[in-house]
Amino acid sequence: MSNNILCQPFDTLYQTPPFEQINVESYLPAFNDLIVRAKEEINAIVNNPSAPDFNNTIESLEKSGSQLGIASHIFFNLNHAETNEQIQAIAREVSPLLTEYSNDIWLNDALFSKVKTVYEKQDRAVLSPEQVRLLEETYKGFVRKGALLEGDKRKRYREITTSLAKLTLQFGENLLAETNAYQLHITNQDELKGLPDGVLEAAEALAKSQDKDGWIFTLQFPSYVPFMKYSANRALRKEMYMAYSMRGNNGNDHDNKDLIKQIVSLRVEKARLLGHDSHAHFVLEEHMALHPDKVNSFLNELLEASMDAARQDVKDVEEYAQKKGLEGALQRWDYPYYSEQLKAEKYGLDDEATRPYFQLEKVEKGIFNLATQLYGITFKENKTISVYHEEVKTYEVFDADGSFLSVFYVDYHPRASKQGGAWMTSFRDQHRRGEEDVRPHISIVCNFTRPGGQNPSLLTFTEVQTFLHEFGHALHGMFSKVTYESQAGTNVYRDFVELPSQIMENWGTQKEWLKDVGLHYKTGEVIPEALIQKIIDSENYQSGYAMVRQLSFGMNDMAWHSLQEAFDGDVIAFEKASMLATELFPEVEGTAFSTGFAHIFDGGYAAGYYGYKWAEVLDADAFEAFKENGIFDKATAQQFRTEILEKGGTAHPMELYKKFRGHEPSIEPLLKRSGLLK
Repeated sequence: MSNNILCQPFDTLYQTPPFEQINVESYLPAFNDLIVRAKEEINAIVNNPSAPDFNNTIESLEKSGSQLGIASHIFFNLNHAETNEQIQAIAREVSPLLTEYSNDIWLNDALFSKVKTVYEKQDRAVLSPEQVRLLEETYKGFVRKGALLEGDKRKRYREITTSLAKLTLQFGENLLAETNAYQLHITNQDELKGLPDGVLEAAEALAKSQDKDGWIFTLQFPSYVPFMKYSANRALRKEMYMAYSMRGNNGNDHDNKDLIKQIVSLRVEKARLLGHDSHAHFVLEEHMALHPDKVNSFLNELLEASMDAARQDVKDVEEYAQKKGLEGALQRWDYPYYSEQLKAEKYGLDDEATRPYFQLEKVEKGIFNLATQLYGITFKENKTISVYHEEVKTYEVFDADGSFLSVFYVDYHPRASKQGGAWMTSFRDQHRRGEEDVRPHISIVCNFTRPGGQNPSLLTFTEVQTFLHEFGHALHGMFSKVTYESQAGTNVYRDFVELPSQIMENWGTQKEWLKDVGLHYKTGEVIPEALIQKIIDSENYQSGYAMVRQLSFGMNDMAWHSLQEAFDGDVIAFEKASMLATELFPEVEGTAFSTGFAHIFDGGYAAGYYGYKWAEVLDADAFEAFKENGIFDKATAQQFRTEILEKGGTAHPMELYKKFRGHEPSIEPLLKRSGLLK
């Protein structure tokens, strides 16, 4: 056995990764060794002289390459959360190797022959429901990964998948480089009008960290969003907006337009090879929606229900802005600023009024308490567990009976080495190894407001909701109670995976929970009832606009992935046509959305972005059960845990949902919650 730390089980508490022992130089040799080892495990299955059966073929295949999986989790998580040029270079080398290894499994005729034999001859009656699903999904996986292709088609499939692995990786690298390349450096105090003290302190601290005077603002969300909301300087708002909205569209080495053309064209070709009209047809076969027509009809139904309200929302802001002296049409860089002012005037509420009550540490405690209240689980910080960056914290999570449930990593603040946004991931998924229940290592990675000056990290209400959202994903991973790793936690249909995350956001507007979490960072005073009421009253402020904005993203995604032949047109013209039905503002020359749309070009949401809205339908309907029985009702929470969170991908999502709710979801609770029900 190799003495490379990544090539052997970790001798640590809960077998967590010993990050301090993993050198960048360890990765490439480890991948090379582990791929060889994993191939030997596949060969053992193929060369087994016994007749193929569920155990020696399907189950053995499921368990193969486990150490390679662990090394891959570690490496690619770091490539998103704590990357550098060395790691990115290794990723470019390793991704094609892993794609080739994967293809060597899916396109192995002898292996597929054994899988097919078990699929056709296995008596399902002697298998558990989990085993039946694993058998069905394994066979389907081979077919969807090209096992039925022959000759030149098979060769071309290999070429396409290898190219896609490289291109999507490059898209993400380009976007990170573009985000990091821009800074707005202000030295004239007159240009800071409107910006709150906390925002200024963070900008000043960033400038000092670079040995510069004045204030520095970046395109990372905790800097960019407050600047757009509060800066009274219209010219600088426009500059920031243009910098953000031109990422990947600057005609430089990091331009993503050509990558988009290549990615969508290869996805079309791959789908056609596999017998599907488009990438969307191919992808949606494994989603609750099943077909592009159903997705498009769903998006259009929501658009019809929300477009009038969205137009009115923009009109209200424009009229307000013009009363405040805005000349000409309301532009995209004006909307956040005047919208926030109108909200403050209408409800006496803005982010800065609530921020002092949302200290990160207290929000974290409040979210942990919520999980304790609902599910009985507890969190204990453990500073001895190794981390990949000094800012990362680790917790041991224990179930209500005191048994160990999970390791939980939290990584809260933006860095130049971290991708933007927020996400949940894992270093190890839950599964069973013989009699042992192997518990998961779950992580959430965010880009929350940093501490600044004398202040701790004070979150906006949106950041609180983001925390709840990612924590919901984390619970899905932590509670997993399945046999097979491929069915664990969030390994579910993409348009179902957001239900556990989005349902958690509902507690963010409940009085009882806000009183527990909203404690003033200086005085410890509980957030006043009047301020809570303002949060609740403003919940549907500009909800039409927010709905249409999300729908525009989903429509853009569906347009790119409904293409039925290679694309070599104008990326920007195509994008504009795809989002035209949702357009609420004048066109801005030079900007692009698709070139920064990492979800679909460097993530798993291609032909699946609509799933956020689809899951909102599920979560609004599901939360009705909590409202009917009490929002902290343990029995309802337990049922949600056992019917949804523990089950992972062991059954069809609609089957799981109906067991919890007793019926299929309706669109009405979402429209009602959003204030859009006519």
